[in-house]
Amino acid sequence: MIFLRDILLNTIANLWAHKLRALLTMFGISWGVASIIFMMAVGDGFKAGYRNMLYALGTDIVIVWGGRTTRQAGDQRAGRDIRLSYEDVLAIQKECYLVEKATPELARSLQIRSAFNAGLFSSHGISPEYQQIRSMKLAAGRLITVGDYSEERAVCILGEDVWKQLFASRPAVGVQVYILNVPFTVVGVLAKKDQNNSYNGLDGTKVILPYTTMARYFPDPRPFIGRGHLDNIIFMPRSADEHAKAVRQVRTALGRRHGFTSDDEGALWIWDTVETARTVSQVYDSMQMFLAFVAVITLALGGIGVMNIMLISVAERTREIGVKRAVGAKSRRILTEFFVESVVLTILSGLSGLIFAGVVTSLVNRLPLPTLFAGLPVTRATAGMAFVSLVLVGILSAVYPAYRAARMNPVEALRCE
Repeated sequence: MIFLRDILLNTIANLWAHKLRALLTMFGISWGVASIIFMMAVGDGFKAGYRNMLYALGTDIVIVWGGRTTRQAGDQRAGRDIRLSYEDVLAIQKECYLVEKATPELARSLQIRSAFNAGLFSSHGISPEYQQIRSMKLAAGRLITVGDYSEERAVCILGEDVWKQLFASRPAVGVQVYILNVPFTVVGVLAKKDQNNSYNGLDGTKVILPYTTMARYFPDPRPFIGRGHLDNIIFMPRSADEHAKAVRQVRTALGRRHGFTSDDEGALWIWDTVETARTVSQVYDSMQMFLAFVAVITLALGGIGVMNIMLISVAERTREIGVKRAVGAKSRRILTEFFVESVVLTILSGLSGLIFAGVVTSLVNRLPLPTLFAGLPVTRATAGMAFVSLVLVGILSAVYPAYRAARMNPVEALRCE
């Protein structure tokens, strides 16, 4: 213990004697450590932001639209339009065991009026599951229930923008509105959602109805379509890992019902948010790896600076080393002394870099940030990578100067002026 204490005291004295040189050397290591944390945190921030953006759209959802067949299947010609129906949803719920939830969606632009104002709004008939898998939250009232759905009740939920236009921020829950002269009771108002992507409009501009009610009062007006037609089907796989199998199951079930092969890509138009998220995550991972590599190179350059300064210190203290060896100091003592000095210099630099990075990331995370960027989260993996890199650089930059000092010939060292 006395041996190590003497070496540490000697190290502190040597660093203090060359304060400016030590500080300039420390800057390279500090910036390298901070760079690793910043680069990794930037990648994590963008990945988390993209996940939040997708969550605003829905929770691991797959959206299916009818398309046009590109292949002949049995006696069915190619080029047929595929129109989805409510029976398709029932078939998915019955046959596709890898699908946890499935919901129909029928959308129309309908004239809606209240006692205060009126407007043309995007109205959507859905099942109760839709509200969960589309991550809908309420500012007031309640969601559409199974009872509303099964009994075809004339109830609706207003998006935030619709509520403001129809009621000018007055209370709306329990109030009656008219949709194409059909009276509906407002049972809820959606909370404001920070949504910057959609497939059929932002939720704040929508009016939500039970699908059964929508199909009863406002079916698709085109000839030979009518009640039962859907604009799209939304389903949520049982797990993200099984989403590809779930998509294949849905393709197979719908192909059997509509007479197309499951590998006919044109028959259905599918937006798989799970696969999209994985693809984008891979892009961010590649970017993160590149940025981390650049940061490690920066830290390595800082380590070279430490090695250079320690070699200069060895050269300046050649006579001191000779005197110590002449009075009985062993090579191990000299090696340990210079090794500890290099490591202490590196650790102090790394700690200052960690503190600086922590302050900056904390300040950034307190700022108002866009949905696509979730700030600079410092994870355990990021901190671990910075620590391991710092330890490696500290050891590697200390070994050669310490070895050179320990191998110095005491006679030659005493001759040095």
